[in-house]
Amino acid sequence: MLWGAASGALELRADSKGGVRVSGRFPYATETELAPGRAERIEARAFAERINAGEEIHLLFGHDYDRPLASRSAGSLEVIDTEAALEIRASIDGNTTWAADFLAAHRAGLIRGLSPGFRVPKGGERIERRGDGLLRSITRAELFEISACTKPAYDGAQIEARAWEPPVTFEYIGTGLQRTLNRWRA
Repeated sequence: MLWGAASGALELRADSKGGVRVSGRFPYATETELAPGRAERIEARAFAERINAGEEIHLLFGHDYDRPLASRSAGSLEVIDTEAALEIRASIDGNTTWAADFLAAHRAGLIRGLSPGFRVPKGGERIERRGDGLLRSITRAELFEISACTKPAYDGAQIEARAWEPPVTFEYIGTGLQRTLNRWRA
């Protein structure tokens, strides 16, 4: 084993074919502060729709589609959705320069996290006011990729939340206040 953690991080092990097996875990219902006053939580099975439909999902190096590490269509990525967590298992052969770079960076302790790349469809989130801040709860999201990353926003799970755009108009739960936002970025 090159590295692993009980909290559900990115783990690499050599496989019998000379490649590397990668596994990772993103625990659901974990709250994180993306920016001052802006917290986010991804609810259980929020990514289930595309996963259960067998849609293409990639494992990428740094959210870069030009640096793929594994994919469902290539048979090198398995994505499992449970009540507790989103889990991945992948095989990486290291025959590309970016895969070799990823493996070297991981061995050096520079890359330890995972970051899901997703889009939230209309009706897939709840925004609620909390004191001076907001909590965004994602209940449904379209998962397109999962990336190995350097610094995850979800520290406990070693997962990074992505920048997102809320719907043009939303309702603060409990207040009825309508707001229009151009963009809310972490």
